[in-house]
Amino acid sequence: MKFYLVRHAETDANTNEILQGQKENLQLNAYGVREANKLKQKLKDISFDACYTSPLVRAWSTAIILVGDRAVISEDRRLIERYLGQFEGAPRQKYSAKKYWDYPLNSGDGDVEKIQDIFSRCESFLEDIISKHDDTATILIVSHSAIIRCLHHILKKSDRKKNLLGFSIPNCFCKEYQIQKEDFYHERG
Repeated sequence: MKFYLVRHAETDANTNEILQGQKENLQLNAYGVREANKLKQKLKDISFDACYTSPLVRAWSTAIILVGDRAVISEDRRLIERYLGQFEGAPRQKYSAKKYWDYPLNSGDGDVEKIQDIFSRCESFLEDIISKHDDTATILIVSHSAIIRCLHHILKKSDRKKNLLGFSIPNCFCKEYQIQKEDFYHERG
């Protein structure tokens, strides 16, 4: 089974380094539309069996640009961006990513959604879609940086006690992952 994980294209909040979280339900800006169309061209020869997206407009818009009518787009609330509590709509520099991405610490200070809760919803999402598709399926997932990061670490079987921020997820990030259904379930017991 192949997964393509894509972070939504750019919004004005991204450009201005404002944290969007769940409350800031912004549309793509002109540059974001162009970058999504550029990614569409790179993915044009891939036949997706399904596309799953966050319910937020920036992810939906990106998914529509990427697949149009080539695949059914299904909304899944488990793919919504991390709730950032008091930091929703705040300048990025006010948020301590290192603190909130420390898996053993699992901080929920400032009403920020705990990292272990995000991993749980991402694991639940993967279990559901893996059970619905066979090993030959190609799935597109369009979401947000926190969700894409968690899905990456789950699929890569990362040590969650280590640095979970060790790679960049820019707007319109796209990465392919391949797994076997049997291996995924075997590891979960």
